[in-house]
Amino acid sequence: MVGTFYLASAPGEAPFVKIGDQVDENTTVCIIEAMKVMNEIKAETRGVVARLLAVDGKPVQYGQPLFELKA
Repeated sequence: MVGTFYLASAPGEAPFVKIGDQVDENTTVCIIEAMKVMNEIKAETRGVVARLLAVDGKPVQYGQPLFELKA
């Protein structure tokens, strides 16, 4: 999805996930705003967040990796 990447639901709020957090298929990891619609993005698999690959508040492109997970 093309849009703006956000790590938290609002400015000043805690991020959905941080490096070292355990996630699964039901974990919301970020929001992508596209055309004023906030789309919650879920992790696609289970793992531990190893690295953030996108920058909070910056545009992302279709197919761009947002996080790196360790199994």
